[in-house]
Amino acid sequence: MKTIRVAAAIICDDMENPAKIFATAKGYGEFKGQWEFPGGKIEAGESSEETLVREIREELDTEIEVGALFHTIEYDYPAFHLSMDCFLAKVKTGGLTLKEAEAARWLTRRELYEVQWLPADISLIEVLEKRMTGTDAL
Repeated sequence: MKTIRVAAAIICDDMENPAKIFATAKGYGEFKGQWEFPGGKIEAGESSEETLVREIREELDTEIEVGALFHTIEYDYPAFHLSMDCFLAKVKTGGLTLKEAEAARWLTRRELYEVQWLPADISLIEVLEKRMTGTDAL
């Protein structure tokens, strides 16, 4: 089975004690409308962190600071195996302008299950929920 390596940014308000995270709904393809963390395919010679800086600039017109590796997801879709490195990140500059996604939301811990996550991403939600603070203020 073909393996696709990607990196995803868990953009949050505070990388030490996140109270809210940024998620986007896919704007195209088989999983259109399902929710994910922004990011993309890792290109040859590129680190996961470099991928995220490039992809977030391209997809959201935003510069981010990439923090520590938070979690790696290994997930088998019917047509391929996904290996996804997930990093906490925060906005340095830019307004998170949607260029590819059809929608976006800042989600608190209590709102994490209000959107329909992609199959691979849902396992990350359980881990992320434990990391997030109980603060639900926007």
